[in-house]
Amino acid sequence: MGGGDCQSGRWREAIAFLFSQPTISRDLPSSEGAGYKLYCVFQSGIMPQYFGQLHTTEQPWSSLGTVQAIQQEERHILFKCGEPCLTISVLAPNLIRVRMTPTGEFLAHRSWAVAQADEQWSMVPFEVEETADTVDIKTEQLRLVVHRHPCRIQFFDSQGQPFAQDADPAMGWREGAVAGWKQIETDEHFYGFGERTGLLDQIAKVRTNWTFDALDYDVMTDNMYQAIPLFMALRPGVGYGLFFNTTFWSQFDMGAEQPGTWRMETRGNELDYYIIYGPEPAQILSTYTQLTGRMPLPPQWALGYQQCRWSYESDTVVRELAREFRQRRIPCDVIHLDIDYMKGYRVFTWSPKRFGDAPQLINELKQDGFKTVTIIDPGVKYEPEADYEVFDEGLKNDYFVRKTDGQLFHGYVWPDKAVFPDFIRPEVRDWWGQWQKSVTSLGVAGVWNDMNEPALDDRPFGDPGNKVWFPLDAPQGPMEERTTHAETHNLYGLMMAQASCKGLEELRPTERSFVLTRSGFAGIQRWSAVWTGDNQSLWEHLEMSIPMLCNLGLSGVAFVGADIGGFAGNATGELFARWMQVGMLYPLMRGHSAMSTARHEPWVFGDKVESICRDYIELRYRLLPYLYTLFWEAATTGAPILRPLLYHFPQDSQTYTLSDQLMLGSSLLAAPIYRPGVEHRAVYLPEGRWYDWWSGEGFDGPTHVLADAPLERMPMYIRAGSIIPMAPVRQYVDERPLDQMTLRVWRGTGEFTLYEDDGRSFDYKTGAYCTTTYRVRTEGEQTLVEIGRCEGNWSPPEREVIVELMGVGEQRFVDNGTARKLTFSTAS
Repeated sequence: MGGGDCQSGRWREAIAFLFSQPTISRDLPSSEGAGYKLYCVFQSGIMPQYFGQLHTTEQPWSSLGTVQAIQQEERHILFKCGEPCLTISVLAPNLIRVRMTPTGEFLAHRSWAVAQADEQWSMVPFEVEETADTVDIKTEQLRLVVHRHPCRIQFFDSQGQPFAQDADPAMGWREGAVAGWKQIETDEHFYGFGERTGLLDQIAKVRTNWTFDALDYDVMTDNMYQAIPLFMALRPGVGYGLFFNTTFWSQFDMGAEQPGTWRMETRGNELDYYIIYGPEPAQILSTYTQLTGRMPLPPQWALGYQQCRWSYESDTVVRELAREFRQRRIPCDVIHLDIDYMKGYRVFTWSPKRFGDAPQLINELKQDGFKTVTIIDPGVKYEPEADYEVFDEGLKNDYFVRKTDGQLFHGYVWPDKAVFPDFIRPEVRDWWGQWQKSVTSLGVAGVWNDMNEPALDDRPFGDPGNKVWFPLDAPQGPMEERTTHAETHNLYGLMMAQASCKGLEELRPTERSFVLTRSGFAGIQRWSAVWTGDNQSLWEHLEMSIPMLCNLGLSGVAFVGADIGGFAGNATGELFARWMQVGMLYPLMRGHSAMSTARHEPWVFGDKVESICRDYIELRYRLLPYLYTLFWEAATTGAPILRPLLYHFPQDSQTYTLSDQLMLGSSLLAAPIYRPGVEHRAVYLPEGRWYDWWSGEGFDGPTHVLADAPLERMPMYIRAGSIIPMAPVRQYVDERPLDQMTLRVWRGTGEFTLYEDDGRSFDYKTGAYCTTTYRVRTEGEQTLVEIGRCEGNWSPPEREVIVELMGVGEQRFVDNGTARKLTFSTAS
C-alpha cells in the first residue's frame, strides 16, 4: 500500500482521524509518506474498530434518476425515481424535511429521535405547481423546486434568493453509505456543528459526528465529545439551518475536498435532513429547538461560581476549601466531588476512608451555602462475587450491553474491568436514575456525567492501553426497536443524561437539580448542561473556548462552559486571571484542574490575581438577574446565552469571522484578552452607539477601537438603550428574594423584560413566575425610564430599586409591583 494509495477520500478520512488523536500522532514518523503512517496505525493496533466503518475501496456513487411518479398527501409529497424514493414534508412555513431511500422503504420513527415528530406539527398551507420539468412547492416563507430530470432540489427565500441548492450529484448511495451534496453560495459561512475546535467559521472544514474521548484536543481535532449534526449557513440577507437526522457515524465536508460544494454523509440507510429557513440565527434556533427540545430552567444556584478538582481527595480537604472561600469572601455556590469520593471508583458508593462522614460533610456545606455535585461514570465495576449491589442488580436484570454472542461486553475504566448499562432501553434508564438516591439521599444536589462517549480502554488503566468502543454490532435498545451500537453510539451520553435528569426529578421532586455531561447528541439541551471536556492550561485553549462555546450555543445548547484555568497543565497567574474574566461570561462558570497539576483555586496565584478573581466573580453575582433572564429566554425560545456577534448583526459581514469577541445576551459585548503580556487590543463595534462598561466613553459603530486592557480589566461594551438589572454582591445564591436591585440604564431607546421566580422549585412550570418590562427613551433634553407593572402569578416582596442612568444620575424607589415612570434631565 503506497503513499499515493492513501490520498483517496476514505484513506484521508482514516489519517485525519489518526492525527486528531495526539497520543497516537506524536509517536508517528513526521517525515514519511501517508502510506507508511497508516501502516504504523495498523501496527499499533489502535485503529481496527474505527477503520471497520470505512470502505477500503472507493465504490462509485449511485444517484437519483428521473422522477417517474408523484404522490401528494396532506403534508408530504412522494417522488418515485424507480426503486429509490424521495419524500418532502412541509412541517412549518420555514421547516422542510427531506428524506431519500435507495430501497423504496423508509425507516420507522425512533423513540430517541427528534422531540417533535412530523405528525405533531400543526398543518400549514402550501402550494404545489407542476410543470413538465419541475414541481414547485411554496410556503409563506420559502419556495422549493424539485427538478425531474434528474431529481434534485433547489430552495429559495421569498425574494428569490437561492440557498441549500443540490449540487451534481444531488443525493447518492453506495454500500454502507448515503450522501448528499449542495452548493456553497458566494460569501456563505458555516457555524454550529456542535462542539468544535478552531475558529468560529467552519468553512473548508471536515467535521465528523462520532462521539469520542478527545483527550488533549487542539485546534486541529475533528470529532469531539459531543456529536450534534446541525449547522447554520449565513450570508448577507440569507440564512438557513440544516439538521442531519442520523445517529450513525456521519460527516460534513464543508468544501474541503471540493471547493464550492459541501457534502453530508452517513453510514445509515437513508438520507434524512431538515432545512430550517431563517433568515437570521434567532429564527433558525427557535425552530431547531422546537424540533429537538429546549432546556429547562436550572436552579439559580447553578449560575453561580462552581469549584472542582480531580480530586479534592477527602472530606477534610473539602472542608478546608469551603472555609477558604468564605473567609476570603470569594462567592461560590457549588463544590464538585470527582472520582475519589467513591469506594474504589465503584459508581453509587462512598469511600469509607476518604468520605466516612459524607452526610455530615454535605450538611455542613449546605449550611454554609454550598451545593454538592458528584461525578458519576457509566462503567460499573465487574465484581460477580463481591456483593456489589449495582453490578448484581444490573446483571440479574440483564441491563448491561452484551456482544452478539451473548457474552457481557467489558472494557477498562477507573474501577478496572467494567460493564456498561444499555441506556437506550427505558427500563435501564429508570433503574440508573433511581440509583442516584445513593447521593441524593445524602443531600447531593446535582450529578456530573463523565466518560460517557463512552470512553474506555482494552486493558487496565495505567497500562499503555488502546481506546476502544463497544462492538459496532452489539445489540442495543428495547426489543421493539432493537438495533446495534453503530446506530446508538452517538446516543450513549444523551441517554445517560436523560436517565440522570428524569431520575433526579423523581428523587428531588420539589427542587430543581443540576446535570452536567461531557458527551451528548442533538437535543442534549433538554437534559443537561455541557462542558467542553479536558482542555489544557494554555493561552490557545483560552482563546479557543470562545468560538467553541458560541458554536455550541448556535447548535441549540445554551448552558455551556469550559474549565476555567484549563484542566491539564499548570496555569500562570496571568492566564488564570484572564480566564476568570472571560469565564465570568460563561453560562456555566466552573474552575477545574487535574490531578498532578498545581492547584487552581483563585487565591493560589497571589494577592493581585485573587483580587481580580474576586472582582469578576462578584460581577458575575451582580449580573445574576440579567443572566437568569437569559436562561429563561433560552428555555422559551432556544436562544443561546453566550452569542457570537453575528447572532445580533447577521447583515454585517465583519462579524462573520470574529472568533475572539462575544456577547452576553443582546446588550453586553466583551473582547477578552487571550495572549500573555497584552494590555491593549483592537475591538470591533458594530452599527449603533456603544459605551465602554468601565469608563462610560461613547462610540458610534461600525468602528474599530483600541481598548485599554491592563491585567485587572477585560474590555466590555454596552449597547445604547440597554437596561441591565443587577443584584447586590452575595457569597452564594440563597433562597431569599432580592431586597434590593439596581437598574443600570444607558441612554438611547431600548427595553428589557426581567424574568423572576423562586429560583429553585418547579412551580414556574405551572405559572409561578413574573415578568417586568423596563423601557428607556429620550424626549428632547429628558430621558424617560418606564417601569412596567409586575405581571404573573408570582410576586417578589417589596424592595428598593436604584435606577442609575449612566453618566447622569440615579433615582430610588420602593418597588411594589406597580408601574411608574422616572424622568432624568440630560440637559448639558
